Amino acid sequence: MTTTLRRFFKAASIIGVAIFAMAACANASTINYTTNAPNTQFVSGGSGLSVGSISGVGATITFTPNTTSGANVPSNINFGDFLLVCPGCITGGSSVFGAFTFDLVISDTTDGATGMFVGMSPGGTVTGTSSTVQVNWQSPLVIGPGGTGAITGNFGHTHFDMVSPVTLIVAPNSGTPPGDSTVNGQVGSDIVPEPATFALIGGALMGLGLLRRKKSVRP
Repeated sequence: MTTTLRRFFKAASIIGVAIFAMAACANASTINYTTNAPNTQFVSGGSGLSVGSISGVGATITFTPNTTSGANVPSNINFGDFLLVCPGCITGGSSVFGAFTFDLVISDTTDGATGMFVGMSPGGTVTGTSSTVQVNWQSPLVIGPGGTGAITGNFGHTHFDMVSPVTLIVAPNSGTPPGDSTVNGQVGSDIVPEPATFALIGGALMGLGLLRRKKSVRP
């Protein structure tokens, strides 16, 4: 075997080990984020983290932010929960909510950036077993990478996606706990390759190195 080929096989084995290590790092990459910023709030039709009904029996919709979370990249994540409470609806009454607007601020503490999703609702009617209230998330439904949708800082290669353009506010007797509606999202990166792809490439290169060693020990 020529010196050039020996060097090639040696390099292939080393690169293979390095790529396996990169795959492990890619799989373990995490982003820390929160939706508990002060500007996460109802900006019309309500106040702070709660909005009340405008007629019928008394009812409230309250948002509970995701206070601290570390998520693998990529993965599904939870931006927080809307909780509809209407005791009078459970006993046969109904309640009406007016239109409201809600700002959901994403704080990417890993990259040091913040961005905002804006949700608008025309309101609707709630009974014990039904709800016509929904939050319609406005475009863009992606925050990041870079300065896309950023209020402060730069998201780098990280992006946060709103999974659905609509969050349905479930009836007071639905969900877990009852009346709970989760705002689902995703976090990803534009530079994180699939670990499985890394592993395949690394395995092939390491195989070349092992093949070279096997041949070199033959009599």
